[in-house]
Amino acid sequence: MAQKNIYEYDAKKILAKELPKYYPNFNYHNKLLIVDYDTDLEKAIPKNPWLQTEKLVAKPDQLFGKRGKAKLILLDANYNEMKNFCHNNLDKVFEIGNVRGKLKRLLIEPFIPHEKEYYISITTERNNDVIHFSFEGGIFVEENWDKVIHIPIPVGTDINSFDLEGKIPNLGDLKDTIIPFIKGLYQVFINQDFAFLEINPFAITKDKKVVPLDVKARLDDTAAFLHTDTWGNPEKPIEFPAAFGQSMSTEEKKIMELDEKTGASLKLTILNREGKIWTMVAGGGASVIYTDTIADLGLEKELANYGEYSGNPSQEHTEIYAQTLIDLITEHPDPQGREKYLIIGGGIANFTDVKATFGGIVNAIKKSVEKLKKANVKILVRRGGPNEKQGLELMRKVGEETGIPIEIYDRYSSMTRPVARMVEKMGGK
Repeated sequence: MAQKNIYEYDAKKILAKELPKYYPNFNYHNKLLIVDYDTDLEKAIPKNPWLQTEKLVAKPDQLFGKRGKAKLILLDANYNEMKNFCHNNLDKVFEIGNVRGKLKRLLIEPFIPHEKEYYISITTERNNDVIHFSFEGGIFVEENWDKVIHIPIPVGTDINSFDLEGKIPNLGDLKDTIIPFIKGLYQVFINQDFAFLEINPFAITKDKKVVPLDVKARLDDTAAFLHTDTWGNPEKPIEFPAAFGQSMSTEEKKIMELDEKTGASLKLTILNREGKIWTMVAGGGASVIYTDTIADLGLEKELANYGEYSGNPSQEHTEIYAQTLIDLITEHPDPQGREKYLIIGGGIANFTDVKATFGGIVNAIKKSVEKLKKANVKILVRRGGPNEKQGLELMRKVGEETGIPIEIYDRYSSMTRPVARMVEKMGGK
């Protein structure tokens, strides 16, 4: 599972569409508008007439919390007050905790008068999901965490037959509202492949309607191909944005978009474009092991990237991923002509076809021979799994045919042998 944060706007859109299927009393207003620095609010009014007829809320929608404590939430405002708030805050730099970033987007929605706030979140564990509920929601929920009720739900449980009421005491006349709401929310959590979902707070109106006020969520992004009709739409799929204060490079966006088109997992984070050590590692666990080993050997400043390819990606997708890395590693040859290293590593695969994925890597190498030589790139390979002999033979042959230095290790070598060999070549460090 690869957990990725989504915007509050998108989380609320999913709830608005899916929750009524399991909790028919959920009648969310679905009045949501994203405003950025270039938004013409006057032109937005015809499609959103509530902007001028209702009291409004304006708040950042950029993957950071403590918005209220940072005084970045406008409540119970009229249209002009909202407009001034947007003008005064958008495109400005703010420091949230230890992170500095530019405020690029605000979420505008109707203000919902309420007297009491509640908290709910759903998290995942190895054998359970856990529902967390509290009668004390809002910005101080962490300070009141001892009041939160934690309810383990074994994986595979039919939530409709689960005794949820017995786990939450003192519901009183809210029982017939809160229990069906939580059960419906849990079904959305499961069916839409959420990895984390928090509504803090939600309110209950006088006519017993549940209204989510603030929502945080993460999705299992490897399930994107299953939800093209609910995670956005085919023309505009849901966005997995970078954290506040971070921006994605062109290459990172390219791999992220590629990842969204496949059931496999393709990840890339660039740490240092000038680094001499690049990795193309099969498997999330293996990528951590390689990265930790490189760092433990004191070479973290030379580590250029972090990422992985896994889940049996096609030869075509693997080639695109490999070509992206090769383009990056050859972008800035070392001024002194020092060697760069590309470690193509991994454990012993269960399902990933080594021959097919290595076929994609070989194709990328063949297209980049002169660039790899000019950047003085050395390639070290270690892999095992289905068709490993054929795959490793492809790598051996492409080294011989192109003159690119490629060292190959099979399943009988330790998984991090290429790292140790690289250190030897670098003269000890």
